[in-house]
Amino acid sequence: MVWEEELLVEKVCKLYDRISSLESLKPCQNVDTLFTQLVYTCMPPSTIDVTKLSTNVQEIRTKLIRLCGEAEGLLESHYSTILGNSYDNPLNHLNIFPYYSNYIKLGLLEFTILNKHCTNTPTKIAFVGSGPLPLTSIVLASNHLPTSTFHNYDIDPLANSKAMKLVSSDPDLSKRMVFHTNDILDVTNDLKDCEVVYLAALVGMDNEEKNRIIDHLAKHMASGALLMVRSAHGARAFLYPVVDPSDLRGFEVLSVFHPTNEVINSVVIARKSIPMTINSSIEQGLGSMVLQINKCSNELKVSNPLNNGNVIEELVIEEEEEELS
Repeated sequence: MVWEEELLVEKVCKLYDRISSLESLKPCQNVDTLFTQLVYTCMPPSTIDVTKLSTNVQEIRTKLIRLCGEAEGLLESHYSTILGNSYDNPLNHLNIFPYYSNYIKLGLLEFTILNKHCTNTPTKIAFVGSGPLPLTSIVLASNHLPTSTFHNYDIDPLANSKAMKLVSSDPDLSKRMVFHTNDILDVTNDLKDCEVVYLAALVGMDNEEKNRIIDHLAKHMASGALLMVRSAHGARAFLYPVVDPSDLRGFEVLSVFHPTNEVINSVVIARKSIPMTINSSIEQGLGSMVLQINKCSNELKVSNPLNNGNVIEELVIEEEEEELS
């Protein structure tokens, strides 16, 4: 097992050397080939713990995640431009994007997870880091949540402009897909209206930045609202940042799902903690507890305040994938 991990690390580091020496990460045959090799290297299930790697490899991993993020952004921008400029109805041609089928599977997976913890259909969903090709919002709005409104947040005005062009010709989605050009750290009151908030994998490229965003969401989201966070597990952590459940301060972690198929991202779902007001008296003993419960929080769960840990449900991957196929 040790030699397998050493071989994996060696191959990833060699690919990093080649990728980091590229003059540009814009889509082309050489760039596409190298990143495809990297993805297939990291895709198989692995028990590797990236936090225990050497300092040098940790630095390479950090740089590699940023390179992956830049390349992914350029790829999405490239295809969003093609779709927006080449077709009267761009949404009918999303399959030209190389990883579209992955988003279909990821959308179904996340909807299935969301459905287990949200008894009512959410009316307002926020997606943080939607980008120029907001496939998650499009797939969820089209296939799974036909009455929900999606508020897409991205810091890049050009990305939002391209995204809006994609949905502008669709009479339904153009009304239910709203785009905001904001740094999410500047968004406060609007988050309180959202029953569900999605946090894209590449929003917050390191632990410090990711935790700052999560703490901001914990401060401004409504009590009982759900947070869907994308993370990574095993060797896939060379491609995307890892969100540890312990980082979700102010949230109750409900479940963690680590796919083993071509869906790369792990999914963590958590509920914004519900504040409790306790009025005690001699007659009532501990007194009464007043809790405000969000739409997606009909089933009340009160954590033991003496227990600082969260019970994390590790879903059985093989069974779930059979159900989704």
